Amino acid sequence: MVELAPAVQPADWPAVGPIDLLAQDPPHASATSEWWYVNTHLETADGAAYSLFASFFRSVVDRDPATGAPRHAHSVTWALCDPVTGRYHANALVDPHSPEIIRRQVADGRWVGDDLLRQAILDVVEKGAVPLPDRLMARPADVESDTLRLDFDGNRLVKDRDGCYRLDLIDDERSVGACLTFEPAVPPIRHGDHGVVRGADDEDMFYYSIPWCRVAGTLTLEGRELPVRAGQGWYDHEFGRPRVLDTGEVLREDIAWNWMALQLDGGRAVSVYELFDRRGCDRGRWAIVVDPNGTPTRYDTFVLEPLEQWTSARTFREYPTRWRLAIPAAGLSLTVAAAFEGQEFITVIKPPAFWEGRVHVAGSLAGAPARGLGFVERSGFDPVERVDRFFGAVGRQVRRSVAELLPREPTPAQALRLVASERHAHYLDGLSIAQYARVVIDPLRDIIDRGGKAWRSYGLLACCDLVGGNPQEFMAWLAVPELLHTGSLIVDDVQDRSAVRRGGPSCHVVYGEPLAINAGTTAYFVGQVLLANSNLPAADQLRIYDLYFEALRAAHAGQAIDIDGHRELGMDAVELGRGELLERRVLAAHRLKSAVPARSLAMVGAILGGGTAEETGVAGDYFERLGLAFQIVDDALNLRGFERDLKTRGEDLAEGKLTLPVAKALSRLPLAERRQLWRTIADKPRDPDDVAAAIALVAESGALDACEEQARELVEDGWRRLDAQFPDSQVKLMLRAFGQYVLERQY
Repeated sequence: MVELAPAVQPADWPAVGPIDLLAQDPPHASATSEWWYVNTHLETADGAAYSLFASFFRSVVDRDPATGAPRHAHSVTWALCDPVTGRYHANALVDPHSPEIIRRQVADGRWVGDDLLRQAILDVVEKGAVPLPDRLMARPADVESDTLRLDFDGNRLVKDRDGCYRLDLIDDERSVGACLTFEPAVPPIRHGDHGVVRGADDEDMFYYSIPWCRVAGTLTLEGRELPVRAGQGWYDHEFGRPRVLDTGEVLREDIAWNWMALQLDGGRAVSVYELFDRRGCDRGRWAIVVDPNGTPTRYDTFVLEPLEQWTSARTFREYPTRWRLAIPAAGLSLTVAAAFEGQEFITVIKPPAFWEGRVHVAGSLAGAPARGLGFVERSGFDPVERVDRFFGAVGRQVRRSVAELLPREPTPAQALRLVASERHAHYLDGLSIAQYARVVIDPLRDIIDRGGKAWRSYGLLACCDLVGGNPQEFMAWLAVPELLHTGSLIVDDVQDRSAVRRGGPSCHVVYGEPLAINAGTTAYFVGQVLLANSNLPAADQLRIYDLYFEALRAAHAGQAIDIDGHRELGMDAVELGRGELLERRVLAAHRLKSAVPARSLAMVGAILGGGTAEETGVAGDYFERLGLAFQIVDDALNLRGFERDLKTRGEDLAEGKLTLPVAKALSRLPLAERRQLWRTIADKPRDPDDVAAAIALVAESGALDACEEQARELVEDGWRRLDAQFPDSQVKLMLRAFGQYVLERQY
């Protein structure tokens, strides 16, 4: 491999040759970005295995206006991995000035996200807070300039006189911590090109590692101190500065990376690092194999291939959790697999999250078997830049959850679960499973697989997370709201004689009305399979049954009212100019059809998460208001026009339907114009000019603006209560952004 040094190296970067740790470990005056990192795999005196990593960050955020001296922000992230229980104890402490720093980043356009996400984070930082799980340091970081001595609110990394690194970590709230010593066993090695790589913002960074350390000390877990019997560790240090053009322009570009630090039995180590820009273009790839004496061999040709993916139920980001690593020139072929999947680290430091965790390694090196342990970090890929893209990711997982519950070719065991139960296996005697799939599953999957709005499903898992539960345990439940909603759409299309649904023919057009009605009603009951096979307490199961069937009763009542309409009230409103009762009737149908199911499903999520009665009620209230606001905005958009013409403008009016904007207009227009509007609606106009004229009357009355204001008041009232009930967190950010998305959506 041809190794290239940067065009201009800062004076305190080491020249080619051995690295002097006394000079390079302490903070660097020239560095605008710097971090120190350790990881370790430990065996405690009781024979239990754990892994841990910790990163201490320091970066220049501005300069003192009087002296020009740099002012730094600091943060520390660390996690303790328990491979037996699958618990991931993640901790992040950020600088006390982080709220102001984030506010400036948003103002400068350096914060990832659309306007809705940026406003959501601003709402938090303007309180002087950061969203959980991040926490503010209680006091400023203490960093010495001439030696490595970092103290970030009691979390410390110190270089001893004997050359060892002492790590102290503490999380008093959860009684988790560590007191460990890392003793280097091999010399430091350079990564990248003579030690030079790109940083997270495309800076020039100098990067070196000590890939083997002996580790001793103690862990603290749930308040118990656990002595370490054996431990192996890894140390990294990276520091650098932005790249600057001759014009003075600072080059900035988000960089994503895959990184592996693998320690093999027998004292060998493997380090792999690959960088990509936002377009997915290669910004550097390096692999290093270190022998037991610490001698590195570098390779620029290798294969790093993801084999399995895992989706987070919190961020809906996908992460590889099993890899194939091959370095042909080294005779190395390894499978690298996560000890457990849920090792996602959620933080504003790298929003919304990155994946870093313990991995198990097996394969061969130079013709001999190779096994070991390691850490993998994946960061910066697929940033959530827009709320609609986030819900696109949710939708993909919803469809996967539905496919797992309703496979198109079910096995006998799956068919038994869907149709009957273990206790009543004889119900399937003589059943053709292929026929069942064709006439029940296929009609549902054909509609669901086309995609759709996934916010109802997200609401269930978000409320589980909001109350402190683990939504990952309930990923399969994403199918329940989608099935409920899709069932209602299929039946609704039969009732309305609608020929198109989600960009394709409606279910009854393809399968006929009898099978469509049957499939639609089947969808209401399939979700019960998940509840019946859960380990929830009987009392919680009963609460969920009550909520779910209450939602079904309400939705069917609302649908009947919507079908029957409000013609007699419309005539009274025209002659008297009072549409208030008509408005209430329309809102009642919206509430029953859309808002009550949204509320019930949100409350189900809160129950799954172990929320209190008060928490469950507040979460449900917010989603009831969102559901009602969603339909009000939908009524207004039907007349204003949908983005990309996804629906025909004025479609409701052309069908003679009395929607909320029409009801409001009948309270605002003069008598002659009310009568004109009423005649047009009663005639179910097909002439585009007639439809446009009626829409113009509604718009001129101010009814569309009034609808949008009413929707905004509903969302804001619900948000105020939810905001007061729950601490700020990443899930709250998304719920806040989604509430605004409901109000501002154009489709």
